[in-house]
Amino acid sequence: MIQVRRLTPDEWRLWREIRLAALADAPYAYGSTLEHEQAFDESVWRERLSAAGSMTAVALDGTEPAGAMAVFTPAGAAVPMLVAAWVHPAHRGRGVGDALVSDVLAWVRETGRDRIELRVADGNEPARRLFTRHGFVPTGDRERLESDPSVLTERLAWTAETDGEPRTRESEVERVPRS
Repeated sequence: MIQVRRLTPDEWRLWREIRLAALADAPYAYGSTLEHEQAFDESVWRERLSAAGSMTAVALDGTEPAGAMAVFTPAGAAVPMLVAAWVHPAHRGRGVGDALVSDVLAWVRETGRDRIELRVADGNEPARRLFTRHGFVPTGDRERLESDPSVLTERLAWTAETDGEPRTRESEVERVPRS
């Protein structure tokens, strides 16, 4: 059974492993690059897991990474961003992405927020379908992808008003509460 849980700074090695796997698997989807993030030292990985207004959720199949999503709130911003969304190819179509989005939205509610945004690259229709299934809607804002300016991204937003029922396949995925 897949379990979803939130990482602590002491789990920086697991986050590094998953993030680098995501960048290697789907470089077209991220504003960063594998080469750039391979150079990060332990302190950068720990900071990403401990920054105020941030959260990282991972999906594990036993001890094997099945996917991840992170949230961070940019400096000076009130609205957090969902970033680093990825599901391992062997786990796509099994509810892992749905479970991770559900956990991100639970974090939004737990922290008293009523909005979160993300960017999805043009052509990444599976990601777009995943997020719109959970109530994210296009804002009309478009930006170039930092890692490849030839790729455009569209900003999507979820608000408490667009919230619906969780879309997780509970029989396949279990959320592990943070202890």
